[in-house]
Amino acid sequence: MTAKEYLSQAHRLDQRIDAKIAQVASLNDLATKCSATLTGMPRNPNRGGSTMADAVCKIIDLQNEINRDIDRLVDLKREIVAVIKAVEDTEYQTLLEKRYLCFQTWEQIAVDMHYSGKWILKMHDRALDVVEGILKAKSVP
Repeated sequence: MTAKEYLSQAHRLDQRIDAKIAQVASLNDLATKCSATLTGMPRNPNRGGSTMADAVCKIIDLQNEINRDIDRLVDLKREIVAVIKAVEDTEYQTLLEKRYLCFQTWEQIAVDMHYSGKWILKMHDRALDVVEGILKAKSVP
């Protein structure tokens, strides 16, 4: 795994969490749209369960999955912070934190750090080389 792939794991996991949260919102909408229809006709006892109950079960399962993913994200970010802190150059540290922990765009980073976009990309390449060395020394897969 390259340094960039290692550092990008947090962003990908964060995106998956966001997608699952959107799914929970969709299921909540579905569950609240469910309504009972009352008729004088007897129901078939073999008919499937309630749509609302199914939606609620799915919501609970998905929320548990989101909580597990959030725990993994926190642990992963803690790991990434330790690797970034091992980088001696503080500007490299700042750049890596903004990109891989705050998920900022290159333009945002360039403006915040008062550098051109080209220089930020050069600094990023150099910072990744340093991280690559740190990962090899720690033997992170």
